[in-house]
Amino acid sequence: MTAHNEANIGEIAKIVLMPGDPLRAKYIAENFLDDARLVNSVRNIFAYTGRYKGKEITVMASGMGMPSMGIYSYELYKFYGVETIIRIGSCGAYKPDLDVLDIVLIEKSYTEGNFAKAMTGIDCHIVESNKTVNDVIAKTAEENNIKCIRANMACTEYFDPYLDDVQNVIDRLPKEENLLGSEMEAFALFFVAKQLGKKASALITVADSNYKKVSITAEERQENLKEMIKLALDSSLKL
Repeated sequence: MTAHNEANIGEIAKIVLMPGDPLRAKYIAENFLDDARLVNSVRNIFAYTGRYKGKEITVMASGMGMPSMGIYSYELYKFYGVETIIRIGSCGAYKPDLDVLDIVLIEKSYTEGNFAKAMTGIDCHIVESNKTVNDVIAKTAEENNIKCIRANMACTEYFDPYLDDVQNVIDRLPKEENLLGSEMEAFALFFVAKQLGKKASALITVADSNYKKVSITAEERQENLKEMIKLALDSSLKL
């Protein structure tokens, strides 16, 4: 056990899917896993371990933002022997070619923030996901005829819809990285995994767009992203 996780050693699987929202973790466990059992409820950051098509998988919330993701991913990798974490969440689009409900597989995550420097003293602002895991996810998407866009994304420390001028943020991001949108956790996950010699990936569904004035509700984010969830689960069978 840790200060943030009451699960006993052995109660968390080697592969963990991490939505941000605890209720989404609960939804996935109840609707996709067999024999799911609650193994953590500290701070209401729910973690469930069960079986998907016979394979043991844990679904655990990460909370919002890089600090929260950093804590939970570090503990899972360092103390619980987790080998692979796949973040499953939502993002905003920074390019007009991304549509709401498109699924994005993150290749590289860029942040303006100093998460890496705070953790290690390393002044790092861009980090890659695990290529092996990404290749498995991309192949699984192809086999199941699921559109999955491999792209680089920004990892921000704010919620874009609340900003007065999102375009100002977009304009100052490095153009050479071709960042298609933003979310709030992937950089921390990828960086922690890199530091600990583990694997990490992120599948995210476009929830809102800076160019197309449509969005999905919180309830839809929780319950209606089934295609992305199933893609993550089916990919986990091959890892």
